[in-house]
Amino acid sequence: MRHEKLPAAGRRNTMTFVLVVDDDPAIRRTLSVNLRARGYEVETAGDGRSALQIVGERMPDAILLDLGLPDVDGVAVLAKLRTFTAVPVVVVSARTESDDKVEALDLGADDYVSKPFSLEELLARVRVATRRSAVASPSLRLEIDDLVLDVTDSRASRDGEVIHLTPTEWKLVEYLARRRGRLVRQSELLQAVWGPSYERHSNYLRVHLSAIRHKLERDPANPTLFITEPGMGYRFAPETS
Repeated sequence: MRHEKLPAAGRRNTMTFVLVVDDDPAIRRTLSVNLRARGYEVETAGDGRSALQIVGERMPDAILLDLGLPDVDGVAVLAKLRTFTAVPVVVVSARTESDDKVEALDLGADDYVSKPFSLEELLARVRVATRRSAVASPSLRLEIDDLVLDVTDSRASRDGEVIHLTPTEWKLVEYLARRRGRLVRQSELLQAVWGPSYERHSNYLRVHLSAIRHKLERDPANPTLFITEPGMGYRFAPETS
């Protein structure tokens, strides 16, 4: 296991990842340039299927979603998203009828901005949506014997030395740790970390959980933190806090 001295405490420097979904190349380009200029990481999609594929590969921190997409209607994309994620979604649409707004908000959109829009107002709404999402996931720091898991900052250490986990390993650790003691079924964990198209890839879990145990468990062959419930799923169940 690779270790190094623990640096001074502080929040990790990460970029908020925003997915822009719009069939208009000019709007995608404008939003991409302006978001990147303000320190966001951005990916764009011109249709609904591409957007869902991106989400399936990597979950954004926020989504800007047009409703008038060329393949799958944006309302259908939003409905699909809400079957497996609570990621903040700000609808950006030329549809101005109140019924469209009500439908999008009822389906779980966090906000609705009509086109043409004020760029500064839209960026402010993105900030509000991502802040609200961060508040919904409170900080979590666990001390288990000599192991410290700072889930919020994705930091692990034992005896003051850093233990390195990959981003995917951290997603698994966080999802399980925030449901401490609860059985998390394989399909739920796969959808939460990899997206809806991976719910049958149980081999992903075996490989990554094995790596996590080798890094965080005292005895990986006899785990006491990340417990497998055969045929069902996994449970984060440390005996002490």
